Amino acid sequence: MTSLLTTMEDRVLGDRFHATRRLTEELAAPLSAEDQTVQSMPDVSPTKWHRAHATWFFETFLLVPSLPGYRVFDPGFGFLFNSYYEAVGPRYPRPERGMVTRPGIAEIAEYRHHVDTAMGELLDRGLDADLAGLVELGIQHEQQHQELLLMDIKHVLSLNPTHPVYAKPAPVRPGAATPSTWTVHPGGTVPIGHEGDGFGFDNEFPRHLVHLEPFALADRPVTCGDWLEFLDDDGYGRPELWLSEGWAAVNSLGWDAPLYWSRHDGEWHEFTLGGEQPVDPDRPVCHISYFEADAFARWAGARLPSEAEWEVACRSRTDPRGDGTADYPGPSLSVTTRLHPDPVVGGSSSPFGDVWQWTSSAYSAYPGFIPAAGAVGEYNGKFMVNQYVLRGGS
Repeated sequence: MTSLLTTMEDRVLGDRFHATRRLTEELAAPLSAEDQTVQSMPDVSPTKWHRAHATWFFETFLLVPSLPGYRVFDPGFGFLFNSYYEAVGPRYPRPERGMVTRPGIAEIAEYRHHVDTAMGELLDRGLDADLAGLVELGIQHEQQHQELLLMDIKHVLSLNPTHPVYAKPAPVRPGAATPSTWTVHPGGTVPIGHEGDGFGFDNEFPRHLVHLEPFALADRPVTCGDWLEFLDDDGYGRPELWLSEGWAAVNSLGWDAPLYWSRHDGEWHEFTLGGEQPVDPDRPVCHISYFEADAFARWAGARLPSEAEWEVACRSRTDPRGDGTADYPGPSLSVTTRLHPDPVVGGSSSPFGDVWQWTSSAYSAYPGFIPAAGAVGEYNGKFMVNQYVLRGGS
């Protein structure tokens, strides 16, 4: 019976691996070779780099050490597509990834096929718990890069004066945004952190207790309509609303609206993966900095929640993702849908899904946090400084 259960678990893991790999290629399919090579700023990576880097992860951490006789596709790819793993070796500078015109997208496709074939052989051999955990981490890692792929190409396309459309937007459900209400939590000593036997990133461990004072959290995300009221009240022109560093950014960078918003003939428009669209007041607002979120909260007579408050409130909801989808992709996912948050209409959007949300908590280790051994221990631990925690989903 144990052997049968292990075989079934390996088969499910293999199916999820191949489904995730297919989805990456489906997301890249609408993009030309030129689209996939451009790097529009240092924090954006080219699409083909995302495709190659996720592949390099499986090759480096699974195939090379664990599949006897495996042949590395190209020894130079380790230098080009390593992201930040110092223990693995030197890497090409991140701000210059857009300069790498070769290999092209066809060779990247060959690389992915080569690794996928070898991973299929490894999965067919059966996996021990450690290898299965690395495959799971690789799947989760590639899903993160699927999100990054879309975020990054959105920035690339937004700088094109022709306002190109990545994919046709899904139809919008009619209706007006639900009024904002508040859920009160009594506070007290509560556990936070990963719970259960499912996958968790290392920075979600260990589960531990925190003390919370009573608080309330809004039952829906801030909408574009809410943000328009903030704009109409000169939110970007009132220094008393802003942290000092945020006010400096407003003045030095000329912020006067969220990223991707622009005004034409007195009307606000927003660039989306479906092209430029009029700002929909019923959709959650997107692409705002921590400083903007903090200033808006202060303007609204509120504050940003701590990550512990957010997590405790999230656990009280039945659909924490907000979009009603499963945790993992199926064999295919149409890229013409779910590329922008749905309007907050009649419970169609959750305060805990559809958009990433700022908290007031610094990104630091939980009490008792221990990084994983080896190079994969660099996944999160060394970045726990000078950042704030985002929760939610995208």
